[in-house]
Amino acid sequence: MIKLTVNNQQRDLDVEPQMPLLWVLRDILGLTGTKYGCGIALCGACTVLVDGVPIRSCTTLVSAVEGKNVTTIEGLSPDNSHVVQQAWIAEDVPQCGFCQSGQILAATALLASTPNPTDEDIDKAMAPILCRCGTYQRIRRAIHRAAGAKT
Repeated sequence: MIKLTVNNQQRDLDVEPQMPLLWVLRDILGLTGTKYGCGIALCGACTVLVDGVPIRSCTTLVSAVEGKNVTTIEGLSPDNSHVVQQAWIAEDVPQCGFCQSGQILAATALLASTPNPTDEDIDKAMAPILCRCGTYQRIRRAIHRAAGAKT
């Protein structure tokens, strides 16, 4: 049994310890907001927060997060009311939307550690998550909007 907290709910999971966290989230728990992109931790579509830190769930074993708090896009807010989600909506960030759950969670982690990020801070934090549609300018504007809303 693997014990972890997902979206503030304690979970006791009867899964193989070497199962990737992404498959646990999607296939076992039904949390499909986290996407499978490349499977080798390069694109960032599978990004979730573990104890507030963005990680790639496609290459993270579920046993590596045992006893930790995992936050997926579904756990950020039940109704899209989180300040980052609201900024994403206001700036009309998504195009295809595939990478957006990873982008939003990475932005949330950035703002938690750097409440008033510069463009350079944003670019550095968000660069590891690929947006195939190229909405990087809208992502940056949304993060600045969310930072302003938090103050």
